[in-house]
Amino acid sequence: MGRKPLLSLLAAVALAVSAVGTAAANPKYSGIVIDANTGKVLYASDADAARFPASLTKMMTLYLTFEALANGRINKNSRVVFSAHAASEPPSKIGIHAGGSISVEDAVYSLVTRSANDAATALGEFLGGSEAGFAKMMTAKARALGMRNTVFRNANGLPDPAQHTSARDMATLGIALREHFPQYYGYFSTRSVVVAGKRLGNHNRMLGRVKGVDGIKTGYIRAAGFNLVTSVRDGNRSLVAVVMGGKTARSRDDQMAELIRTYLPRASTRDGGPLVASRRTIAPTAVVTANAIELPTANVPTPDDRPTDSIVAFSGKTVSQPAAPVARVAALPVPVPTARPKVGVASAPQVAAAAQAAIAVEEGEGDIDLEETASTAMSGWVIQVASVGSEAEAQALLARVRRDAGPLLSGAKPFTEPFQKGGTLYVRARYGGFASKTEAWNACGALKKRDISCYAVQQ
Repeated sequence: MGRKPLLSLLAAVALAVSAVGTAAANPKYSGIVIDANTGKVLYASDADAARFPASLTKMMTLYLTFEALANGRINKNSRVVFSAHAASEPPSKIGIHAGGSISVEDAVYSLVTRSANDAATALGEFLGGSEAGFAKMMTAKARALGMRNTVFRNANGLPDPAQHTSARDMATLGIALREHFPQYYGYFSTRSVVVAGKRLGNHNRMLGRVKGVDGIKTGYIRAAGFNLVTSVRDGNRSLVAVVMGGKTARSRDDQMAELIRTYLPRASTRDGGPLVASRRTIAPTAVVTANAIELPTANVPTPDDRPTDSIVAFSGKTVSQPAAPVARVAALPVPVPTARPKVGVASAPQVAAAAQAAIAVEEGEGDIDLEETASTAMSGWVIQVASVGSEAEAQALLARVRRDAGPLLSGAKPFTEPFQKGGTLYVRARYGGFASKTEAWNACGALKKRDISCYAVQQ
């Protein structure tokens, strides 16, 4: 064996050992590297395991937006109006008020850079008539592209226990975006842009860090960890790689850089043709009115962790590195679990630890594609809407109250606060950010008129 093959083999072994260690130390981790010329899987670790997509969800929102642009149903200057629901979405957001609007192109820019949750929801409502209708379009399109282990429930990736995907499916979507919409794919390489008078910087730190990287998307919610889909082209070689469940944005990016460094030299220099099924338009009216595809409600593969409960860990698996080439990404077999995994109950110390981790992420990493329902107390006047038995219940309740309250809570920040009474753990569901007692009391009074129970209290 020559020196170069030996070094290549040693590098592969080192990365495999590293990946095993990563999976053992972080059971949320999964990843895949696909040769974008041939469809060959060069690396895989739990690539078919159910994971929360977080803001990788916006890749499908953008796919359907690009499809509507290509089909002439909309144009870049079409106005996207923000409903009260869209305007009230938690950060990351661009902050357009209910009734306000931006162009389709500005909405696209806000998704690829700031990963704006409010703009994603507004785009979904614009294209699908409602967020629920758009979610059906998204799931239908996933099936058409060969994404067999993916269900979408919203346009932005904010927590929903029924929304799930896999690293392999996200790679398929990344390749589909490149292959089907080369005229729009350049949006993903935008470093910064001004939208609605605000300069938006791209969360994707791989741009400019690794030669040949041209996109695609970051994502984060606490239950998912840090996710990233990356496209890289260097000469005639090309990869699409996915890392999901990173503990920090930095460790996720480091893992991605190592995967690219190791596997790009092994990629084919010959383009084997399209890898993902050709585009097939999913007409929004047909999906919404005829209910063309129903979202599963039971016995679906879901992550071991619920998106509103960041304490329960995923079950880890060992690393596999397929040696045989796979002809087409969309045709890859996907194992489907037959039952939903159980979710455990967190203790008070676990809730506190998760809260500190959430604070560290928000303040230290800067990759804020996250739901701002952090388990962190706020000072000043707040509104309490309930005291329940778990973090998951509290956050689900906060999401429901925000949805029912509409613009009444558009400026308020949801948070949870664990406490113990008589040896039993309880979690308060609260909204903060009120400037005075009067403001909190008035907001609570308005909520009560909508049959939402609450009371105002000073922290």
